[in-house]
Amino acid sequence: MSNDKLRFGLKCATILFPFALQLLSQRLLALAHRWTYRTVPSPKEIVVIGGSFTGLQVAQRLTETIPTGYRVTMIERKSHFNYLFNFPRYSVLAGHEEYAFIPYDMLENAAPKGSFRRIRDIVTSIKDGRVYLESGEAIEFSYLVIATGSRQGLPSKGIATEKKDGCRELQTVQENIQTANRIAVVGGGAVGVELATDIKYFHPDKDVTIVHSRERLLQRFGPRLHDHVAGKMREMGIHVRLGERPEIVTEENVLLFPSGKRQEYDLIIPCAGQTPNSAIVQDLAAGIISPSTKEIRVQPTLQIIADSKEDTAALSNIFAIGDVAETGSPKMGRAGFFQAEIVIQNILAMIQGREVSSVYQSRPDIEGSIKLSLGKDDAVMYMEEEDGNDFLIPIKAGNEDLEIKNAWSRLGGRFPGTT
Repeated sequence: MSNDKLRFGLKCATILFPFALQLLSQRLLALAHRWTYRTVPSPKEIVVIGGSFTGLQVAQRLTETIPTGYRVTMIERKSHFNYLFNFPRYSVLAGHEEYAFIPYDMLENAAPKGSFRRIRDIVTSIKDGRVYLESGEAIEFSYLVIATGSRQGLPSKGIATEKKDGCRELQTVQENIQTANRIAVVGGGAVGVELATDIKYFHPDKDVTIVHSRERLLQRFGPRLHDHVAGKMREMGIHVRLGERPEIVTEENVLLFPSGKRQEYDLIIPCAGQTPNSAIVQDLAAGIISPSTKEIRVQPTLQIIADSKEDTAALSNIFAIGDVAETGSPKMGRAGFFQAEIVIQNILAMIQGREVSSVYQSRPDIEGSIKLSLGKDDAVMYMEEEDGNDFLIPIKAGNEDLEIKNAWSRLGGRFPGTT
């Protein structure tokens, strides 16, 4: 384990030093841009659809780089930024849920005057170089970035669009957990693992089972992570059932296994399966949505791809990034961060009349690394390199609220609590 720590430290040093220089350069350029950008009466629009992690990142970086004459318009249906990393914990632990919803004002306040606006609405269609909204408004765009992500229920993501309703969704899950004795978590990915261990930590008397369709938990990662997590779960008293894909009989709170066995629980919480929010591009041209993944097909430049070369060329000013884009990269926030920089470079090149040349190359070691909480006190950091070598570092976790104050600070907001 000490060897892992040493190798992990050296690996991080090689990553973080150039990354820190890049961030410093970005901050200095953003400061200069703030003094040189000028508001104009009718700016050309760069529209970003979606205001979760990837959409917010690309919108923020665009406001720091676009030339005078352009404006970033972010369209998002939710009232607040949803800090999804903490949703599993706040589905179990009461009293912190309001802090998972961060006002979008931080981006509006930080952007140079006239460079950004946020429209709270729902996109109904995209056609003829315009984005059509549920309100009836149509926005003509010069460039479009689709960062609509994917949809899934709690504890991964909520469906509420208002903060108060989002808090109520989380409180309902808390109450359901509080009143149940036998609980099944279906899905052994990161969300399922964190939820199951949090339930058992904060409610040690409850009987908790995690059921996963694969032979390993967290199957996207190496076997060492499974071994560590499964061992920790068994140590906590969580029942682990692998290689099982039961049918959920919701109205009876029953799991029906392929063997025919029925298992009844007080509460069943599904934590598997995400659906890409790609439907808004289905009428743009044939072949944009992948039939196998339902994600938006993209070129290495992250411009969208259609079946015909003519359609692809005609739609060259439209990009897709994050979970909705078929990039082959891990569906993790860091991947969206790197993709955002590629899109920004390519949009700026097109504005300046240059060839689009920046291409996205996935870095699974960086983008796919994970810090996983295993109850309040324990966590594990894991990274796997392309050659199969990996790093596994058990660590002690931080505050029970998962350092939410730091999240507010990173996003430019003022934390309202006392943590």
